[in-house]
Amino acid sequence: MKYKLGDFVRFVDERLEGYVTKIIDEQMIGVTVEDDFEIPVLASKVTYVHGHGAESHDEEHTADVKQPVGEFKSKGVYIAVVADAKANALVHLYIINETSYQLLTALTTQQQKDFKGEFAGIVEPNGVAKVYSAKLSELQLWPKLIFQVLFYTKQNQPSVEPLNVSEQFKAKDFAGAKKMVPYIKQQGWMIQLDEPELVIDAEKLKESFFKPAEEKQQTVAKPVSELDLHIEKLRDDYQFLASSEILNIQTDHFKKALDAAIVHQMPDITFIHGTGNGILKHELHKLLSKHPKVQTFMDARKEKFGYGATKVVLK
Repeated sequence: MKYKLGDFVRFVDERLEGYVTKIIDEQMIGVTVEDDFEIPVLASKVTYVHGHGAESHDEEHTADVKQPVGEFKSKGVYIAVVADAKANALVHLYIINETSYQLLTALTTQQQKDFKGEFAGIVEPNGVAKVYSAKLSELQLWPKLIFQVLFYTKQNQPSVEPLNVSEQFKAKDFAGAKKMVPYIKQQGWMIQLDEPELVIDAEKLKESFFKPAEEKQQTVAKPVSELDLHIEKLRDDYQFLASSEILNIQTDHFKKALDAAIVHQMPDITFIHGTGNGILKHELHKLLSKHPKVQTFMDARKEKFGYGATKVVLK
C-alpha cells in the first residue's frame, strides 16, 4: 500500500479530493472528502496531490536538531497525540525527545496475535518523530502499541536501561487537558514514557494522618452563576466518549455545582444545557423536581438562551 493515513489525494474518475482516513486492505482505502463523508475507493483510482498530505505534513513538523548544551538531561521521553491540522478525523502519534540522548526508537503494533513494525529510526536530542497515525473515532479498535527505546550519547554518561513500554490507549488516557506540544506547536496530549519512579516520603505521609480535621476539610469553591454544561466545555477528550458517558459527566457537574451553590447560599444558579435532543434538559428537570433545596426552576432568559438554559431558584 503506497498511501498512508493523512495523504491528500484526488479521484481519477471524479471531481473529488480529500484525505486518506482509512486503510481498508492492500487495494482499498477510505477517503474523507470536503463534507466529512468517507468514501471507500480502490487505491488505483486516486492519485497524490502534490503540495498536500503526509509529505508536507512531515516536513512541517520536522524539528531542527539542536545539540544539547549545558546540563545533560536524562529524562523527558514522551508520546504526543495530536489531531491532524487538515484532516480532523485523524490523530498522529509522535515521539518527543527532550533528553540529551539520541533515541534509537522502534514501534510495533500488536492486534491479538498479529504484530507489525510501524516505525524504526533515530530521534535526535530536542527532536520529534511521527511514528503512527490512526482514526480518532476508532480508538476502541486501536492495536496495542509497543515502544522500544535505546539511549545513546558520546558524552561521559552512565548507561541507561532501555525502555520497553506497551500502551493500549483508552478514552480515560485523554481525560487530562491538552497542552502545547514542543516542536510541533499544536495542542495535544502528552504521556511520559520514562516517568520517574514515585518516591514516598514516609514522614510526610505519617504527618498527613495526624492533621487536624479542619485542615483536611476541602473548601467548596463558589460556582459561577451561569454554568455551561456542553461537553466540549467540560472535557477535552469528549470526542472519545459514548453518549451515556457524556450524560453522566454533565449530570455530575450539574450536581456538584448545585450543591456548591446551596453551600454558598446563592439565591439562584443557571445551567446552560442547550436544546439538542432534550435528554439532558429532561434529566436536569427530573433531578431538580425532587431536590429539597430547590424552590422552583424555569427557562432562563429566552432572549439570551432561547430554550437552552434553566434557571434554578434556591430556598
